[in-house]
Amino acid sequence: MSTDRSTPAAVQARGWGWRHASRLAWAVSDISFRIDPGERVLVLGASGAGKSTLLHGLAGVLGGEEEGESAGELLVGDAPAVATRGRAGLVLQDPDSQVILARTGDDVAFGCENLGVPRAEIWPRVESALAAVGLDVPLDHPTKALSGGQKQRLALAGMLAMRPGLVLLDEPTANLDPAGVGEVRDAVERMLRVHPATLIVVEHRLDVWLPLITRVIVLGAGGVVADGAPAEVLGAQGAQLAADGVWVPGHPPAEPPPPRGAPGTPLLSARDLAVARVKGRPVAENIDLDVHAGQVLAITGPNGAGKSTLGLTVAGLLPPASGDLTASDVLAAGAGPSPIRWASKQLLTRIGMVFQEPEHQLLSKTVRDELAVGPRALGVGEDEIAARSDELLSRLRLAHLAAANPYTLSGGEKRRLTVAAAIATRPRVLVLDEPTFGQDARTWAELVAMLAMLREEGSAIVTITHDLDVARALHAERFELGGARWP
Repeated sequence: MSTDRSTPAAVQARGWGWRHASRLAWAVSDISFRIDPGERVLVLGASGAGKSTLLHGLAGVLGGEEEGESAGELLVGDAPAVATRGRAGLVLQDPDSQVILARTGDDVAFGCENLGVPRAEIWPRVESALAAVGLDVPLDHPTKALSGGQKQRLALAGMLAMRPGLVLLDEPTANLDPAGVGEVRDAVERMLRVHPATLIVVEHRLDVWLPLITRVIVLGAGGVVADGAPAEVLGAQGAQLAADGVWVPGHPPAEPPPPRGAPGTPLLSARDLAVARVKGRPVAENIDLDVHAGQVLAITGPNGAGKSTLGLTVAGLLPPASGDLTASDVLAAGAGPSPIRWASKQLLTRIGMVFQEPEHQLLSKTVRDELAVGPRALGVGEDEIAARSDELLSRLRLAHLAAANPYTLSGGEKRRLTVAAAIATRPRVLVLDEPTFGQDARTWAELVAMLAMLREEGSAIVTITHDLDVARALHAERFELGGARWP
């Protein structure tokens, strides 16, 4: 392996920008800064400011001219970033997109093997990296059996094992349980002590990274809007940054008022329920719960406890491994008591589902068309579809992206789009897996306000989340999986 690759890298942007081929507006533009070798930088900005695009550019993976257009220069060391692929280690916003091989150990070893690390050195690195991120599974454990949070740890372990000179982390703790957030930050800190590198991390929730980083760069309209020491940037400009949507300690976003009334009748009931993604291998058992109209139920627990699997089962997309999940007559409305037996069209108005990975449910070529898929399947008139779409686009700050390809949106924008698409069919029960992932403070508040409005209208909301603030803000009833009870 080249010594140069593991040496802390300098980074420089000179009026750099990027625009995807299918979008009229620049995803990011006119960025200029210099980061010296060994600096530890936190990049902040509102949802859609171009933070992830910047990291992709530094890793040299934005694609060629057929995929988009660039302006200015983006350098790693003295060379264009695209010419230094392999010097940077990137952990993406969506860990599912970084899983390559079928077994956990092989997946972590993959990057080292491609870099030509001697075989005798690879497996000690693999085991050390897995221990550092707290992924306690056998080396031959199937990657398809990992939860979303475990896949995030897997992606981080693969990057740590490569020991790059430039470490790029795109919301590395977004899908992790509270204990895992600290473990990941500590793992990065240990790596930097043993193998010094330049660190650039994108994260909306910044408290966990403040003890580690030495500099904050804030992206906004027209490039860099703030750059300096954390205390200087967050102190002098904290109020304005918070107003622009940046998460700033001491400037909490607005929250909706408490529910006006008590929850209504149960719509779904689970008794002695066990759930599984792989037949014969339940990940959670002995579940008893009721989902009431006008209620928010927050399913919480550590990574791997079965939260997402439970959500998919409640949504009628996975069959119960054992036990019963029963819909009330009010919800079933003649469709029968078992949601797994309902046709897709019957599910649309009864139970809506927002997956943890937005890309798994994007179907159309434009944002506006994505919102119309469900209502058109139900036979809703075009005028009503347009009215619903316009309202959702406005409420969730997506109107300027109505003609964009959904796959070109930022992670936070994709999340808001999938929430809007589920709401467009007006289901009685809405199941959301990590609905606030990738949101800035302003869009977080708007999503929470919209969910509170649906609750007041009598909808049942089931949210699978590690964001305990959203559970508190929505006055949710907590249902714990995995035994751990957090504050």
